[in-house]
Amino acid sequence: MIHIYYGDGKGKTTAAVGLAIRAAGSNLKVLFVQFLKSDISGEREAMSTIENIRLTACPAQVKFTFEMDEAEKRRAATMYRGIFDRSATLALSERYDMIVLDEIFDAIGEGLLGESDVIGFVTNAPANIEIVMTGHKPSQRFVDAADYVTEFRKIKHPYDNGVAARKGVEF
Repeated sequence: MIHIYYGDGKGKTTAAVGLAIRAAGSNLKVLFVQFLKSDISGEREAMSTIENIRLTACPAQVKFTFEMDEAEKRRAATMYRGIFDRSATLALSERYDMIVLDEIFDAIGEGLLGESDVIGFVTNAPANIEIVMTGHKPSQRFVDAADYVTEFRKIKHPYDNGVAARKGVEF
């Protein structure tokens, strides 16, 4: 089935991580792919120790897209398309039970991935693979294709008052 966690509220990645851990604990094989995030986070550290979860590589440092110039955006698009293509192939060839595509909607929204490529993978994947996707704004095509859709809505967040992301809480 296809799962979507989206919105401007905190907790989308956390929900996807929880589902991945639940699946791994039930002896399912999980591929966890992150876009627009660096390799430094509490969830990556914890998941790296869990049997049945494979993390794809992330860059050591990631700029926000609004901080990138056009050349950096082109390089980022090439990198993320490669990560997506390799992950899709890996999910199918190694018969993963679940693939998590964290922040995929943001990568699409920023023009770093093609929506048609991703929707093609999602709609043509074998029925036995759980596909979990997160991000801010999925298109209606994804919502229509999904079995589970959960919106996270921000009511209040410390970032609004200038508090930076905190290790162990936001990453």
